Amino acid sequence: MSFLSRRVGIFAFACLLVSGTLLAQDWKTATTLPGVDFSGLSVPQKAAVLKILREQGCSCGCSMKMAQCRMEDPSCSYSTGLAATVIQAIKDGKTPEQAIQAAQTSRYGAEHPSKILDDAIKLPVAGAPVTGPADAAVTIVEFSDFQCPYCILAVPELEALLKVYPTQVKLIFKEFPLEIHSDAYRAATAALAAQKQGKFWEMHYALFGHHQDLSMASILNIAKDLKLDEARLRTDMDSKEIRDIVARDLQDGNTAGVEGTPTIFINGQRYNGRIDLPTLRPLIDAELKKSSKQVTASR
Repeated sequence: MSFLSRRVGIFAFACLLVSGTLLAQDWKTATTLPGVDFSGLSVPQKAAVLKILREQGCSCGCSMKMAQCRMEDPSCSYSTGLAATVIQAIKDGKTPEQAIQAAQTSRYGAEHPSKILDDAIKLPVAGAPVTGPADAAVTIVEFSDFQCPYCILAVPELEALLKVYPTQVKLIFKEFPLEIHSDAYRAATAALAAQKQGKFWEMHYALFGHHQDLSMASILNIAKDLKLDEARLRTDMDSKEIRDIVARDLQDGNTAGVEGTPTIFINGQRYNGRIDLPTLRPLIDAELKKSSKQVTASR
């Protein structure tokens, strides 16, 4: 069986599994939410926080409650910030009413009209793994975590996008392992170590396909399957060079305002929406038209 066939099979199964898990988690009853750290809260405090998140609206303009926004749009920075503010207020001994007020008066609290693309910023990408033509008119930079279920769902959507625009779009991958995912950092170093052997993308797809087991033993089994030098992979994973790259990617993400995964930037513009092909296509088409006009104007 070819690598591509195995990859498609893995993702067909992984996405069905993840989709089923996410659908089973009703935001009205879920006790964990993407990107929300409930650690340090007592049982009554957590119950108070969850009640607030389920009843109070998000300020991003999505018309959803905060908990719903966290479940359905994990890249939303407003619901992330609001939730963190509520949690800190409850930890500080504030009443639920005071916690709600703290969230509403925070920098995340003002109502924001939904904006699908933020203003463009410069993102450092030198040396980062890339797939697609070097002269592509549209560059997508993705900050991702190999253990994140939402990142797993984004993979086939971005792959489909690259197939629709084979000569016009390129994808650059930046590591953003979240602390809440215990094996994500190890996986990030494994992917970058595989890059040194010319097989980043093969390792990338395999790690997402095995996201439920990213132990060192599992990673070495993947390396064996990909015919990588396992000893070299181990050494590179532990090297200062690889750890510095992960640290740099994390810093780049933090500087760019990345607060959850996956987060993508389209020609430097942070994308605030669902990562799926039907939603992304009109944005890519608009960027291509913009690029075409710029080329015509420069002639």
